[in-house]
Amino acid sequence: MKKKTLIIGASINPERYSYKAAQQLLANGIDIYMIGNKQGFLFNKHITKEQIAYSDVDTVTMYVSAKNQVGYYDYIKSLNPRRVIFNPGTENYEFAKQLEEKGIIAEEACTLVLLATNVYKN
Repeated sequence: MKKKTLIIGASINPERYSYKAAQQLLANGIDIYMIGNKQGFLFNKHITKEQIAYSDVDTVTMYVSAKNQVGYYDYIKSLNPRRVIFNPGTENYEFAKQLEEKGIIAEEACTLVLLATNVYKN
């Protein structure tokens, strides 16, 4: 069973929601991959700029704006995740429709709220 979450828009800046999501996902026992526009390390995990063909991604959580998601469309679809979470400010109707046509759940939600209310894993 797929268990990992891919954070797109990861940042080492503790003020960023992607940073807080990485912290909370790990605190909830959910392993993560991270892609950002700068390479680095966060919580002993690598942030890469590359679109790596992971085979065990359950959820992709978006922290980049709709216009910055275009370069990720084919990549995300190729990962065949169970769902993609569009966090506040990342809503993208066009991409959500493409995902749903592939049988991937497109969810407008906040990863941090889902974790805090114990519904993330559902």
